[in-house]
Amino acid sequence: MLRRALKSTSPAQWRWAFWMGAAVVLALCLMPPVQHLPSTGWDKANHALAFAMLALLGLLAYPARRAPLLWALIAYGALIEVLQSLTGYRTAEWLDLAADGIGVVIGAQLARWCGARARAAARHT
Repeated sequence: MLRRALKSTSPAQWRWAFWMGAAVVLALCLMPPVQHLPSTGWDKANHALAFAMLALLGLLAYPARRAPLLWALIAYGALIEVLQSLTGYRTAEWLDLAADGIGVVIGAQLARWCGARARAAARHT
């Protein structure tokens, strides 16, 4: 199933998913906090999950730009924290940025694992 999904999805589709994901993360991070937003129940887990998803999608969209993409995601997390500090209803936190970084590492490892699984499956066909 994973191999089929990786094979049948074009780079343009991965790029679209990545940029839409980045826009949704920005919107969710800058919205006034309300009870009905999607959440894991813990703010740091929300950050890690969001940035793991962005790293995974980003590496599927731009596989040849691994290091620049991962550093750009860390910078994106920092930008979000700065923007949150400019709102009257959100605050910037260093621990949020740390959670973003942990998410980027997790997403990068997931992308590596997906790539290894897809290559192993291709060798066995």
